[in-house]
Amino acid sequence: MDNTSLMPASAVLLATADEMLLDDLLRLAAAAEVSPRVETDLLGLRRCWQSATLVVVGQDLVDPLARTQPVRRSGVLVAGVDADDPEVYRRALAIGAEGVFPLPAEEAALGDKLADTLDGGVRSAITLAFVGGCGGAGATTIASAVAVTGSRRGLRTMLIDGDPLGGGIDLALGSETDRGSRWPELLNAAGRVSAAALRSALPLVNGLAVLSWDRSDVTALPPEAMRSVLGAAQRSSDLVVVDLPRRADPAAEEAFVRATATLVVVPRDVRSCAAAARLVAPLREVASDLRVVAREPGLSGLSAVDVADHLSLPLAAKLSFDRDLPSLMDKGRFDPRPRGALGRTASDLLDLFGLYGLMAA
Repeated sequence: MDNTSLMPASAVLLATADEMLLDDLLRLAAAAEVSPRVETDLLGLRRCWQSATLVVVGQDLVDPLARTQPVRRSGVLVAGVDADDPEVYRRALAIGAEGVFPLPAEEAALGDKLADTLDGGVRSAITLAFVGGCGGAGATTIASAVAVTGSRRGLRTMLIDGDPLGGGIDLALGSETDRGSRWPELLNAAGRVSAAALRSALPLVNGLAVLSWDRSDVTALPPEAMRSVLGAAQRSSDLVVVDLPRRADPAAEEAFVRATATLVVVPRDVRSCAAAARLVAPLREVASDLRVVAREPGLSGLSAVDVADHLSLPLAAKLSFDRDLPSLMDKGRFDPRPRGALGRTASDLLDLFGLYGLMAA
């Protein structure tokens, strides 16, 4: 019996009759720790076309495959060695390929695609970055509430504290003594971090994975570490919430660039709006979707719409703090009640981004 027939349906499929190309693809698969299935002719490719999670079609088999008009599916890539072939992109489109990877120029990108299959395919979480428009705006509070509420909805959620000087988001959640990795253990992370390994290493607070800081004297976060860790978080989650500092630094910029949306939390008063305006200007350079959360009550009577208009940003939500919430957070008893002001705002934000989870009702 052919041993390849025993390979799982989720295996990566490499299909090419070009021996040199196959050698390159097998080398990339080995580097990604992927054990692929190999087919060297059109018949084998068509037989396994719908059973693999990821199909990498060699440039030599694209045209014959296109003539068979294969069933459209996701997770199809084309790899080749002739980057000057002007017809390769047309042929790739004909088979529904999601990308063309000429080698060796695109080896790293193709290697990442292969490694993605180890983390469950192409999952990429909705990523919400929170930043205070001024000091004491309450960004950490609303970020924590959104993460906790998302986890309660059954969403696979990770909360990341991106501010080394913020005091540690685990203190607010009452998890500072829980076992698990903190940022100082991940500062040397670079390249690709295993999504499964990251999630299993972090403390869990009622199912919510939390990456925070310990009480060490580390005060800087390398951008490479943020890039690698955030990428792993996005591959293993439905929702990633990142609490970021107001100061511009390379690590924070990595998170702003990679976030689905950045939410600027601004109290409804003139001084806070003025401070937020200074922050928003540089944020526009790195954040693709900027929105404002206007915090009530407003000391000067500004409305939420006034705040959004002043900053020329869409209004994402209005926020009222529960009066006794700060003292509860100081005691590590953070609990955004569903019917409370903070819980309602967190739910509104999740709904805004379509994150209804398992408790949509």
